[in-house]
Amino acid sequence: MSAEEILRTAGVARRSVGSAESERASRAWWDADADDYLAEHAGDIGDADFVWCPEGLREADARLLGDVRGARVLEVGCGSAPCARWLRANGARAVALDLSGGMLRHAAALNRSTGIAVPLVQAGAERLPFADGAFDVACSAFGAVPFVAEPVAVMREVFRVLRPGGRWVFAVNHPMRWMFSDDPGPDGLTVTQSYFDRTPYLEVDDAGRATYVEHHRTLGDRIRDLTAAGLVLDDLVEPEWPEGHDRVWGQWSRLRGELFPGTAIFVTHRPAG
Repeated sequence: MSAEEILRTAGVARRSVGSAESERASRAWWDADADDYLAEHAGDIGDADFVWCPEGLREADARLLGDVRGARVLEVGCGSAPCARWLRANGARAVALDLSGGMLRHAAALNRSTGIAVPLVQAGAERLPFADGAFDVACSAFGAVPFVAEPVAVMREVFRVLRPGGRWVFAVNHPMRWMFSDDPGPDGLTVTQSYFDRTPYLEVDDAGRATYVEHHRTLGDRIRDLTAAGLVLDDLVEPEWPEGHDRVWGQWSRLRGELFPGTAIFVTHRPAG
């Protein structure tokens, strides 16, 4: 059964969604969808690889996290934790966190099959269960940030658990994608809603309960969330669609990727002072 069938998704709604409802919906969705998601995308993300985005940008090439050897690294919203295993294989002391027990079940199985034992923690990103200054680096490749109602809370928590001078790098859907439908074909080239409409995308069951929630922030919102948390923006990476890359992944395709960005990667740090 699909996640929609398991959760009895009946349609789409337009309304505000708070943190508690978002967290409940995301936990249930990713628990229900974990098997199908990984059956479809395991080949894209690998077992121990760090792929930032559907455009195929890899940390091995981009080095957005810097030298991770010996670094204490937290992956936020790890899913099956291929990024954390890549980090550990490259000398980092990586820890992987996710809200979904279903995803972490796959992560544990992959820890065993790869022989790369990454510690796994089940928790939400708005309340990280770690001590102040516990990590040198934090990262997230499409994990957690788009699914929380209060992303500034995530930024503040990451600031707290980073040591002074620590780096925080996260990838999300490029905010301009909000204007278009999730269609990789020609219909996905037409603007269907306002970039400035921050009403979340919400799927609901027959009783109106959220079964899937995704939140929108403009580029300005993302930067304001970072600065409100005390973080400093060092770079904003918008990966271009690479030559010879023809993989369709959800809404990502060559047709769209050659015209406008699909991913935004924010490279930030906690000031040393």
